[in-house]
Amino acid sequence: MAEASQAGVGTAAVADGGDARTERGHKHSFILQVVQPGLAGLMDGSVSTLAPLFAVAFATHNTHTTFVVGLAAAVGAGISMAFAEGLSDDGTLTGRGSPLLRGLIIGLMTFIGGVGHSLPFLIPNIHLALIIAYLVVATELITIAVIRNRYFGTKMWLSVVQVVFGGALVFLAGVAIGSRG
Repeated sequence: MAEASQAGVGTAAVADGGDARTERGHKHSFILQVVQPGLAGLMDGSVSTLAPLFAVAFATHNTHTTFVVGLAAAVGAGISMAFAEGLSDDGTLTGRGSPLLRGLIIGLMTFIGGVGHSLPFLIPNIHLALIIAYLVVATELITIAVIRNRYFGTKMWLSVVQVVFGGALVFLAGVAIGSRG
């Protein structure tokens, strides 16, 4: 333990499978193996599904069809991201941990991010469904900004600007495409 403190690695060493690890090391591993894939999934699900969802909403004005497309986009994106993350590396070279766990985390969070703003379209009134979906999207984007601020030290105002800008571009693309359909 004295060596870890002297080396500047961290404080309070904790035993983990025979290896001495610090609290700082555990936090780093948690961020790398859980928070980062979870955040990437939430970002992908929340943002990448906006264009197809709102394109269908504006093209058809049909809440059922919009919900079905949103659900399909969320499921497809979740599966795609799970496989992409799980097959990207085995975790030994990068220290990113179990590919199965990372794949499950990113897939689930991608699905959650995509399905969240699809659920309002279970409401038969398209105008009410759109208003609620806008609020859900805003909540998703603020949540992403808060996670980036808390775990990655991104300044809150900068994180909000970056996340909202990216989300707005995808949203506007969906609205533009759907309005022409």
